[in-house]
Amino acid sequence: MTEKSEGRAFGSYEEFWPYYVAMHSKAATRWVHLVGTLTGVAVTAYGLARGRRRYALALPVLGYGAAWPAHFLIEGNNPATFGHPLWSLRGDAQMIRMMLAGRDAELAETAAKWLAAEGEPVADF
Repeated sequence: MTEKSEGRAFGSYEEFWPYYVAMHSKAATRWVHLVGTLTGVAVTAYGLARGRRRYALALPVLGYGAAWPAHFLIEGNNPATFGHPLWSLRGDAQMIRMMLAGRDAELAETAAKWLAAEGEPVADF
């Protein structure tokens, strides 16, 4: 992404959502997010079930530990979390719910529309 998409101000989460999805325009980035987050949830749940509260750290460590490098290495942008942490957390949950519901193509379409409207290159995959 170019600098013009960095540090944007949004008036609502609904306005932020297409931008968030566009920052995940490549399917590989979305899938890395899903795997990292779900792995973090599983390790956290296991730890809490076993009475090991420190395992709760697995969620942010595994979730962000997988997601952030995906932005730099796959997507070629900075994580939206850096500028919009709470909306990004909500966006990640919504994106993962949609993926688990089989709606990944809808995410790709939303990303492509936002990128085209902003004059950004659209990912081929």
